[in-house]
Amino acid sequence: MEIIEKAEKSDQQENDAINNDEKWVLRLYVAGQSPKALIAFRNLKVICEEQLNCRYKIEVIDLLLNPQLGRDDQILAIPTLVRKLPEPVKKIIGDLSNTEKVLIGLDLLPRFK
Repeated sequence: MEIIEKAEKSDQQENDAINNDEKWVLRLYVAGQSPKALIAFRNLKVICEEQLNCRYKIEVIDLLLNPQLGRDDQILAIPTLVRKLPEPVKKIIGDLSNTEKVLIGLDLLPRFK
């Protein structure tokens, strides 16, 4: 099952991306419509709507229907979010409920030392 939602990108390269209107391509790997998968999708949608201003595309990949699609991104756990664009590729595992960690993982917030 592959659901594609439309929208785009922002932030540091990404802040440059905000200015350049570069598109974000995010791939969410799930296994069916489990509660964790639905929560992850909802959380991702909220983050994208708030942060990326309709400059993103979400692809939901159901590994129950297409297990071979997880090989390319080396998916070992689900749900897993893969940021395909902008590069570099980044992965976040879990239901994406910790918004701050997701934003840092996507390079939408700076990492503090």
